Amino acid sequence: MAETFDAELQDRLMRYAAVETQSDEDSPSAPSTEVQFDLLRMLQAELARIGAAEVELTDYGVVLATIPGTAPGPTIGLLAHVDTAPQFTARGVKPRVIQGWNGDDITFPDAPELVLSPAEYPYLAEKAGQDIITASGTTLLGADDKAGIAIIMTAARHLIENPEIPHGPIRIAFTPDEEIGRGVGADLPRDLRADFAYTFDGGAVGEIEYETFSADAAEVRIEGVSIHPGYATGKLVNAVHLAAKIVQTLPQATMTPETTAGRAGFVHATEMFGGAAQMTLRFILRDFERDGLEAKGKLLRDVCAAVQAGEPRAKIACEIRPQYRNMRYWLEADMTPVTLAVEAARAIGIEPISNPIRGGTDGSRLTEFGAPCPNLFTGMQNIHGPLEWISVQDMARATDLALMLVRRAVT
Repeated sequence: MAETFDAELQDRLMRYAAVETQSDEDSPSAPSTEVQFDLLRMLQAELARIGAAEVELTDYGVVLATIPGTAPGPTIGLLAHVDTAPQFTARGVKPRVIQGWNGDDITFPDAPELVLSPAEYPYLAEKAGQDIITASGTTLLGADDKAGIAIIMTAARHLIENPEIPHGPIRIAFTPDEEIGRGVGADLPRDLRADFAYTFDGGAVGEIEYETFSADAAEVRIEGVSIHPGYATGKLVNAVHLAAKIVQTLPQATMTPETTAGRAGFVHATEMFGGAAQMTLRFILRDFERDGLEAKGKLLRDVCAAVQAGEPRAKIACEIRPQYRNMRYWLEADMTPVTLAVEAARAIGIEPISNPIRGGTDGSRLTEFGAPCPNLFTGMQNIHGPLEWISVQDMARATDLALMLVRRAVT
């Protein structure tokens, strides 16, 4: 079955990846960037063209559609996000495919110094002979999560053209702003109208994920005392120095992303900007457990309070806001969607892998809002950077999984 979808998946990902859709954390609009509408409207038109029902683009920037059921069964949602990560350049993406990759190091036409080596990436080494899609070297690819979009669109087209396949109602949702934690608002669970759902936003073949980080974001604002440096003796309070002290006081060897793995959470300083008069620091806080996340927030507040106490002339404010919570808290009460995905994977010859995600998905928020939503593999690798790649054949296996799980839900 996998070979049936290869050409379609390749074409879809190449077209979708070329559309600029980077999100912007600093923008208050929804979606956060106007460019995301370019792909949203494209998908809206494509869904209508293949015969999907109830196709709409909501006022909060989500494309919704229905594939009517052909048999009694639960309503299943299939989701992917259109935005690409703001952490790396995503303008002018030039996707390219290496047909029947020979297993050698992969180089990049626009960045000759870059090398994607199977010696460094063992999962890549397994894909010799397959068709590998990358960008040209100066941008990310955007398989996160345009691969998920391609998989869902391909599965949708196949189901619509083959009404003899038994399945219940299927609701499709393409969301914006997942990369900045704003892909699922309070209206989506109601508008999705699904008993449960799946995000296609995972990595290696076999990944069926139902546990994510819990996440908060923090912003620390520092107001120093500004004065001409030539006359600053005993008067200047340099906000840059206080910002540096806060960062250096936080645990560097045991609680940063680069020093943690497995189930260990972290405090990650993501931005520092301003000047001697005022500085802003931004952090993301991550832990798999609520009490661990709370402890990391308390640690940051305590460090800010200590630095404030050492320099009472400054003003230091620490604001922490919730982003998403570990979907396990809700899924462990009813593992039906996870069990269905596991059984569907085994039915097509794939052994499931269920490791905690050191990140989050739209499914985290959707599950919290009452629509259980595990995360399924697409094949994407090395996301958020220029070495991002994906195997077309891995995408085909994910398409097989989507088709099998909707069939098994009615048997």
